Amino acid sequence: MRCPYCNSENSKTLETRDSPENTTRRRRECINCSKRYTTYEYLETVELMVRKKDGELQRFDVNKIIRGLQKACEKRPVTMSQINELAEKVRQDLMLKDTGEVASQEIGDLIMKHLKNVDRIAYIRFASVYKEFEEPEDFRRLLLEVKK
Repeated sequence: MRCPYCNSENSKTLETRDSPENTTRRRRECINCSKRYTTYEYLETVELMVRKKDGELQRFDVNKIIRGLQKACEKRPVTMSQINELAEKVRQDLMLKDTGEVASQEIGDLIMKHLKNVDRIAYIRFASVYKEFEEPEDFRRLLLEVKK
């Protein structure tokens, strides 16, 4: 960090404060000119993009996951807190991949992986929409998988 007054790189930190908005405020003093100044550090987030089945690229929206989970978990003993937790796990898994783009199928697979451990009926509901079930046989195959 360069001093805004004399352009020197020599400074010392006098005080550091973290704020709730993922910002760090530092009060500094230049060793050369003894002037004080404040710097702010912001957490830079990587924009995650989703490649849809039709090839369209969209910005990742965790609220879409939450809405899908709410529909699947309707009238099930799953709390909103559990739904938010699950959506956050999926978001974190995607961010750990450290790629700027992810396929929508990968998101659906992650949701199913986590949802299976929360509520099996909600898992079946979600799978029937996500995997576009068309025949009763599709449900039978999934039921056999869930029983394992």
